[in-house]
Amino acid sequence: MAKVMVSLPEDLVRELDREAARRSVSRSALLATAARRELDRPDPDAVSEAIARSERRFQSEPAFEAAELVRRDRDSRA
Repeated sequence: MAKVMVSLPEDLVRELDREAARRSVSRSALLATAARRELDRPDPDAVSEAIARSERRFQSEPAFEAAELVRRDRDSRA
C-alpha cells in the first residue's frame, strides 16, 4: 500500500478525525473512502454532453405524447 503526505488545514484535519472516530475507522480509511467516492462520480462535463446530445436528437423529432409511447410499448409485449 502506498503512503502519501498531504497538507490540509488544521480545522479540516480536526473534522476528519471527529468523523473517523464517529465511524470507528482510521483517518486513512475515511480519506480513502472519500477519494474513491469522488473518483467514482460521473464526470460533470460528460453528463452535460450526454444531455446536450439527447436534446439535439429530440430537436429534429416531432412532438410526441409520452403516455401513447408507453401504451404502444406495453401493447407490443402482450
